Amino acid sequence: MTLKTNFRFDRIEQRITRDEKLLFTMISYVVILIIFINLSEFQSPVLGLLASAIYFLINGIFLGHTFFEKETAFFRLMFGFLFLVMLLGFVGWLAVVIYNLDVIRFTLVLLVVATLSSLLNRRVKNKYGT
Repeated sequence: MTLKTNFRFDRIEQRITRDEKLLFTMISYVVILIIFINLSEFQSPVLGLLASAIYFLINGIFLGHTFFEKETAFFRLMFGFLFLVMLLGFVGWLAVVIYNLDVIRFTLVLLVVATLSSLLNRRVKNKYGT
């Protein structure tokens, strides 16, 4: 059963990554429009969840195939999702800085990044005992 499911996912992944005539790119744009309309008018959790799942599937497969082509299908999808979330966070942060640049928020961003860098450095340092 897993082989059949994996085979179906491979076919879906190949179809999406081929993106003939920009079909899946256009589907992604339509899904973004649906998300916007849902947030503006309907505020339906079901519609938002469905549209977001389609958006994440298409764009996660795009990014996974682009950056992690030599990995297995599962890891391509997971790394693609991770990269997508990181990219959304980074671009969202840039939008906040560009359009709402005040001293307090900018300082908090710098503080959080410095704290995370310090904690990661400390963890790696303790892991290798240096």
